[in-house]
Amino acid sequence: MMKSPNNFKGYYYSLFMISLMLCLGARSQLTTDFYSQTCPSLLSTVRKQVQSAIKTEMRMAASLLRLHFHDCFVNGCDASVLLDGDNSTEKFALANVNSARGFEVIDAIKSAVESSCSGVVSCADILAIAARDSVVLSGGPTWRVLLGRRDGLVSNGTLANAALPSPFEALDAIIQKFVDVGLNTTDVVSLSGGHTIGLAKCATFDNRLFNFSGTGAPDSTMEANMLADLQSFCPVNGDSNRFTALDRNSTDLFDNHYFMNLLNGKGLLGSDQILYSSDLAVSTTKSLVESYSSNSKLFFNDFVNSMIKMGNISPLTGTNGEIRKNCRAVNS
Repeated sequence: MMKSPNNFKGYYYSLFMISLMLCLGARSQLTTDFYSQTCPSLLSTVRKQVQSAIKTEMRMAASLLRLHFHDCFVNGCDASVLLDGDNSTEKFALANVNSARGFEVIDAIKSAVESSCSGVVSCADILAIAARDSVVLSGGPTWRVLLGRRDGLVSNGTLANAALPSPFEALDAIIQKFVDVGLNTTDVVSLSGGHTIGLAKCATFDNRLFNFSGTGAPDSTMEANMLADLQSFCPVNGDSNRFTALDRNSTDLFDNHYFMNLLNGKGLLGSDQILYSSDLAVSTTKSLVESYSSNSKLFFNDFVNSMIKMGNISPLTGTNGEIRKNCRAVNS
């Protein structure tokens, strides 16, 4: 039976709409070549800026990696951590205030990118690329970063306080925070391995040094020589803003040494050492710590997979959000 002209019109209109929806659906997903036409110089521009920042201060690699992590755990990977504002914003959350850093590096990257591709690249994508480059330039693995995120309009300090893992929390609480954003126990351990680079303040671990959990004694899981060093470095009533290496004896190199330290009681933060030494670790994280400590390739592979998963937490795509002109403020 032949279709009437009107039926043909309806048939082809339906095909067109299906094709359009498929295109829009594909467009809303992150892809590795998102800017290949609109900003082909993006990756080299970001790499150059990150390289310059790390050359100036090696610690910046860890700071940029941490910024991406702290962004994605609050409202998804939408660059909300970069927004300036009053004390209700993420910058003033307990995990970020006087702690999150590298904002001026992101500003410099954004400025360089805008010079060649104005109004095209999101601050959220810049964070994701800068995190990858920080790992690579510290000797770690590389991966193709998924791109196409747009920037959020709201920064929520209350949510940041609730969602970001704390160095003082128990392992079950930390695991739950990862589960809440779609990550699992493997992601907890592999992403904790990011502490193979960077520094931490006395204030983030001195609770372990003298009167741990009200016992009147230090944390018994900390190795004796390290404990003595840190008690001297961070004395009672001393300067809680002094810094020391997260990965003792391998401060700036992205490797699996962090996990070797955990086996020897040399994890700096409480949230590091509990991955190996807590009661819950026996059934959840301990075996992974052991595996990563003896197999750097396994750690690198799992870290890359976890970074890609984390970068995919609730991204804004399509017409949601915006491309910020200034990473510190929503467009007027």
